[in-house]
Amino acid sequence: MDLFEKLRNNRGPLGKHAKDAHGYFTFPKLEGEIASKMMFRGKEVLTWSINNYLGLSNHPEVREVDAQASKDWGLGYPMGSRMMSGNSDSHEELERGLSDYVQKEDTILLNFGYQGMLSAIDALVDRHDVIVYDSECHACILDGVRLHQGKRFVFPHNNIENLEKQLVRAEKMIEQTGGGILVITEGVFGMSGDLGDLKGIAELKKKFNFRLFVDDAHGIGTMGAEGRGAGEELDCQDEIDVYFGTFAKSFASIGAFISSTEDIVEYLRYNMRSQIFAKSLPMPLVIGAIKRLEIMRRGTEQKDKLWAIANVLQAGLKNAGFELGNTQSAVTPVYLSGGVGEATNLTFDLRENYSIFCSIVTYPVVPKGVILLRLIPTAVHTIEEVEYTIKSFSEIKVKLAKGEYISEEIANV
Repeated sequence: MDLFEKLRNNRGPLGKHAKDAHGYFTFPKLEGEIASKMMFRGKEVLTWSINNYLGLSNHPEVREVDAQASKDWGLGYPMGSRMMSGNSDSHEELERGLSDYVQKEDTILLNFGYQGMLSAIDALVDRHDVIVYDSECHACILDGVRLHQGKRFVFPHNNIENLEKQLVRAEKMIEQTGGGILVITEGVFGMSGDLGDLKGIAELKKKFNFRLFVDDAHGIGTMGAEGRGAGEELDCQDEIDVYFGTFAKSFASIGAFISSTEDIVEYLRYNMRSQIFAKSLPMPLVIGAIKRLEIMRRGTEQKDKLWAIANVLQAGLKNAGFELGNTQSAVTPVYLSGGVGEATNLTFDLRENYSIFCSIVTYPVVPKGVILLRLIPTAVHTIEEVEYTIKSFSEIKVKLAKGEYISEEIANV
């Protein structure tokens, strides 16, 4: 069979809906200034789908520094990879600041979070090692694990009893291979909003010899007394051996970083293929991240604003009878029942008649029959916007129960 013909005949679980969904339910265009209200298809909508947790995307200090750094340096500098010709004092300054912030010895900057995670897993383990990971880990972790040439064992989400069983299996395996064990989980699970059981996992270090790798993309800046992440929130930051954070959420930018001991970070600098063979993070992004980190370390004003909104939103939705699962973070999932057709009709109603834009998640990301509307509160939302959203959601819930959204097809947009 011709390769392209095979791809045309099998578009994938999401791609098969591309013709009907593209530009509206998938690949929508939110335009205008990043804010609680933006433009969608020529209409202002209340937006709950931007990971601008701390509102730093349009913070006046941030915008000024971003603009000046772009003017001073352009997007080309520095050219080349960090190892060959792309290093700078600013890159190293940011790494030192991040190390201090997350309380680790050293840090390596990453161009992108997704590729960085894949490359980090590839660098940290070889075919003799065993990976044990949470079943609900992000796609970047799952893809990194799939590339692993050694054994890998998965434990049900936050199930410490089962994790212990997998560690027993892993120890038996490394007795034969002479390798080590890497446990991977998340600080904040971005879809459900609950926290990884980091303390429960760390407690198992008393019985097993393993290293803990935590993806805290949604935790840094939002969790903990000083915003240092889920490890600080759960009082176990010291037990995290490899800490991964991203600039795509609280920092409102792009890029990522890994923090660990000095020797392990040095090892990663010389062995992470995604950084050795890719261009250095552009200077405006580095200088912009330094300013963002400065604001985050200056105080908790932005984080406090975020949680003021998140607490009112989540309490109001629960009081209105909505199921939010076990979220312990700002991530606010709203679970409803229905098929793909109902989900798209409901979302169409929200966007067109209520002017509310939030992310819609259906099968295969969640089980069949489940509709997940994921709301991301930010420091720039208002209480009035929260109250309007709760009122609107209550109305669409009644419509859903009456069967007004029933359809076997995706809504016609």
